[in-house]
Amino acid sequence: MSGKIRIKMIVDVLMTIALLVLMSYRMAGEAAHEWIGTGMFVLFVLHHVLNRKWTGHILKGKYTALRVVQTILAVLVLVSFLGSMLSGILLSRHVFAFLNISGGASFARSLHMVCAYWGFVWMSLHLGIHWNMMIRMAGKAFQKPSDSRKWIARGAAFAIAGYGVYAFIKRDIGSYMLLKTQFVFFDFKEPLLFFMLDYMAVMGLFIFIAHYGCEKLKKDSSTKGRKKE
Repeated sequence: MSGKIRIKMIVDVLMTIALLVLMSYRMAGEAAHEWIGTGMFVLFVLHHVLNRKWTGHILKGKYTALRVVQTILAVLVLVSFLGSMLSGILLSRHVFAFLNISGGASFARSLHMVCAYWGFVWMSLHLGIHWNMMIRMAGKAFQKPSDSRKWIARGAAFAIAGYGVYAFIKRDIGSYMLLKTQFVFFDFKEPLLFFMLDYMAVMGLFIFIAHYGCEKLKKDSSTKGRKKE
């Protein structure tokens, strides 16, 4: 594994951890939320610098169904992230307090909520699209798994996705995405670990959807290619 790939993996892992912590907002602390969000922005920029080759080829080559989905998701992640960052700066009471921005708090709060929750979904789907890469890297790092281990892993994936559906409903994430409520409910008596585990399961659900959805697109594309031959 090259040094650049290692750096990419570290950046992506740190972004995933930061994303999960950011979703806990007040449970992690308002100041911590702002600093982690700022760190997330730095990681986001670094991620794009490391993947500038992909960005440079965005208008080149043939667009398959999978590439269309990948590109749309990348744009949605970018838009939601920029919306989160802009609204976060407007709402900041710690990191960007020196800017002395006043007014527009109500709009910024709504924008921050919708961008944060949709961004969480888009980024989870984006991660799922590239899940095969994670599997290949794990395969290189460890011995090739047996068929029984593969089935155990698939069973675990189904279980996590199933619980993710429950956690999505339990945490009322759909309401926040659709702005049916203006404020996010947090139970401060609940251990932060339980909150994080639920959001990890929801992330796992969307990774599951994207991963197997991409596998379906690849198979359909391969079938069409064979028919043309």
